[in-house]
Amino acid sequence: MSDVLNRLAEVLEQRKTADPDSSYVAGLYSKGLDAILKKIGEEATETVMAAKDGDAEKIVYETADLWFHSMVLLAQQGLKPQDVLDELDRRFGLSGLEEKAGRE
Repeated sequence: MSDVLNRLAEVLEQRKTADPDSSYVAGLYSKGLDAILKKIGEEATETVMAAKDGDAEKIVYETADLWFHSMVLLAQQGLKPQDVLDELDRRFGLSGLEEKAGRE
């Protein structure tokens, strides 16, 4: 796993016990799951809009925001980035059609 993902995951864990007034992430945690999900929805929309504009810099910026907030969700749910990477690894080598058929 990327060192950046590891470092970010550690900080997100630490923010679980931080004062909500001292940290943006601690504030999100204190507002609960719905606030985190709302943020992910906002960031997903902004990522789509950046892609529609075709601006590579904006796409990277908004995707970073989307990934960040997705990692906040993972941490809030007691999951780690490695859990997602393990799932991607499991899917590696499967065609998308095979993977989708396996879910039905």
